[in-house]
Amino acid sequence: MLDKLLAGLTDAQKKAVLYTTGPLLVIAGPGSGKTRVITYRIAALIHSGVKPFNICAITFTNKAADEMRLRLLDMNTPAGAQVSTFHSFCVRILRRYANYATINPNFTIYDRADQVRCVKQALKNCETDSKNFPPSTMLEAVSALKNKLVNPDDYRDQADDFFAKVLEKIYRSYQKILTENNALDFDDLLMKTALLLQSSPLVRNELADRFKFLLIDEYQDTNHAQYSIAKAIASQHNNICATGDPDQSIYRWRGADIRNILDFEHDFPNATVIKLEKNFRSPPNILEAADSLIAANKNRKQKILIPTKPPCPQDVTIDCFEDETEETAAIAEKIEQLRSQNVSLRNIAVFYRVNAASRPLEEALIKSKIPYQIVRGVEFYSRKEIRDVLAYLKILVNHNDEFALRRAVNSPPRGIGKITLEKAAQYARKNNISVYEALRRADNIETLNTGAKKRIRPFIEMIENFKSNTAGHVAPLIEGIFEKSSLAAALKASKDGDDAVENVRELVNAAADYDRANDAPCLIDYLQQISLFSDTDSYDTSAERVALMTLHTAKGLEFDHVFITSIEEDILPHTKSSEDHNELEEERRLFFVGITRAKQTLSLTYARYRTIWGQLSRTIPSRFLYELGLDFQDIDGEKKEKNLDLKNLTTKLTGSIVEHSKFGTGRVKKFVNTGQNSTVTVKFKTGQTKTLMLKYANLTIL
Repeated sequence: MLDKLLAGLTDAQKKAVLYTTGPLLVIAGPGSGKTRVITYRIAALIHSGVKPFNICAITFTNKAADEMRLRLLDMNTPAGAQVSTFHSFCVRILRRYANYATINPNFTIYDRADQVRCVKQALKNCETDSKNFPPSTMLEAVSALKNKLVNPDDYRDQADDFFAKVLEKIYRSYQKILTENNALDFDDLLMKTALLLQSSPLVRNELADRFKFLLIDEYQDTNHAQYSIAKAIASQHNNICATGDPDQSIYRWRGADIRNILDFEHDFPNATVIKLEKNFRSPPNILEAADSLIAANKNRKQKILIPTKPPCPQDVTIDCFEDETEETAAIAEKIEQLRSQNVSLRNIAVFYRVNAASRPLEEALIKSKIPYQIVRGVEFYSRKEIRDVLAYLKILVNHNDEFALRRAVNSPPRGIGKITLEKAAQYARKNNISVYEALRRADNIETLNTGAKKRIRPFIEMIENFKSNTAGHVAPLIEGIFEKSSLAAALKASKDGDDAVENVRELVNAAADYDRANDAPCLIDYLQQISLFSDTDSYDTSAERVALMTLHTAKGLEFDHVFITSIEEDILPHTKSSEDHNELEEERRLFFVGITRAKQTLSLTYARYRTIWGQLSRTIPSRFLYELGLDFQDIDGEKKEKNLDLKNLTTKLTGSIVEHSKFGTGRVKKFVNTGQNSTVTVKFKTGQTKTLMLKYANLTIL
């Protein structure tokens, strides 16, 4: 059996698969067969006598976890190994050890929309102006603190300026609201698990004793909380296998810390390091361009991408267009040419740095009658009718979820207004019970009139009748709620209700898929899966459509033909990265990830002009294009002529006052001499700081 497993593996892959005990770091370049190695390593451990029950494999997407489980099934590997995402793993721990974590095991997981409602309520509670302290900004700040395992009390001691003092109050109120609703946000799942493992030797020892072998995929994307969880579980046996690639660390903006993988050998001094450098995905030219690009980064572990596929003619192209209309029309034309060569549309993808770039692409594809799908699937669960149905389901498992209750109680309208709900809330606070429980006791609330009590009673009776169905198949439960709540009748009677009804039917179909895939389906598990749903989980790989997605979403995917559009300064790299070296390196890694998704051809495009905020603006080619080591057509001859005298300006440029046609007047803060690709960093009077390619910047010294 083992010999059969090893057949076809490279020497490096075999070494990683057969590694026995102790810490192991696998530096796996893109297309190097990383998932295969992890799966085979699990099978090899089981073959060597390790019980599946003692193995835990953690990855970052549901798609990757599902793929791993299916591969193990195809290999006839005995079941029992824990294979899941970090968040799913933490949910299981918190539900099992809820008492030790001082939480209720039937907690609800709040998604982004729920979190926004909570932080808005927190701002209101703290009498703080949401214009000066936008909810999204406050959520990001709270998330950053949770990823660092900083609770409100800890942060109170650190808050030494006005913003920090306001943030501490918002954080504390936000957390209180979550607790009152028996809810956790995504960051809580990680933070509470990490703190539980730190504070409870019993829980830590039980988990470490069970999971004697811990495998973590995409280790470069772990944040401090995830790092803390992994280290705690591996603390007894040190049998941790971390797999990843520093060059593909692209989630710094949500707390990922590249130092976790760079410092692995420091954390585990006796670690073995194995590099998977052979690439089975892309032809040589694409890999050479990727290697040339990423070599400019300093925070990395040295490696090269070794191609195993033969060269392809015209596998990399860089094209400049007048504007985004011309650019997207050309992309559509190329896709049409590929289709005429019998290339399946599902093997074609277009990547972009920002979501706004999808609009002109969609217009061009629609005009050319090319089917496409935007891989941004969480939007399905954000639709009103879907959230209305889910609100009922959430109440069934968690009566404390007041946000879900307030939504469900008047979806459709039942005449139970804000005044009635506020009276119920006052009664709840007075008696230290949930608002739902207060509604159950509506007859005892003296401030409610007879009519209000009469309207509340059938709603509560309906919910109570459905409570007995939460342990079992979910699809029929959703169908029953949709009909008996009168949501179905209300939507069918509305003017544009047909699409909404179809969406709910699709929700039922998805629930039926869940029911078939699980031996013991139950509502709380189903809601957990939905709450941890990500963009790529909705991607239909079998659909005959071109995939449109951001570069971040493209992580972990691959396509025969890849287009990357809008490769210009302030887009890629993003304007927010101009003043931070670490963020600039992450933008370069993001481009690297996009490039290495291509299996056959890679088309890179940029435009001379682009419409930004309704204005047609002159653009500058991305500095990254010059780091690919490829020849490509420069901007128009007029621009070349204007820059002929810049060679004589470089020695006196730093500190000069300059003028730019787009950004106005500013002072040169830095000059980096790299010959033809020299750059200047200019702080403009607008407050913006921009790093510009000197030969294209058209700067005038004042």
